[in-house]
Amino acid sequence: MAAIAQIVTFRINQDLFAADVRAIERVLRYQPATPVRNVPAWITGVLEYQKRVVPVIDLRARFEMPPAATTNETRVLIFNAAGSWVAGVVDAVLDVSVLDRGRLEPPPPLFRGLAGEYLHGIVRRDGQLVMLLDADRILSATERLVLERLVESPSSQTAAIRG
Repeated sequence: MAAIAQIVTFRINQDLFAADVRAIERVLRYQPATPVRNVPAWITGVLEYQKRVVPVIDLRARFEMPPAATTNETRVLIFNAAGSWVAGVVDAVLDVSVLDRGRLEPPPPLFRGLAGEYLHGIVRRDGQLVMLLDADRILSATERLVLERLVESPSSQTAAIRG
């Protein structure tokens, strides 16, 4: 990894997170997902992005944070996670900035209820902790396979949003 990286900083609840800018395909205004059946509660459904069906993860629910209403600042991040696209709903996108990887501290095994496996590390910025998210680990390999089958199936659930 390079000593310097660009990161996109975003807020979920009162916590600050960031992801490498190369792991984020796009930032979209919030749009409700099309619900699908038989998925974990933290998957709100799917959306169509560039003619592909993308699963949408409520990152608040995924990281076991309390639910909140959407606002004008709510955004959907399209992550490039392990070679496929996954959308994540966040409360706000704050900025794109430079990260000196030398300031990155290893993640603890558990941080505010969030398993350290989701994080590359933690950095202090302007007196606040910013958790650098590992986009490839938002979904486990098993979860990824289940979702790939869901979005690739010709079922009426996904066919409806493809129009």
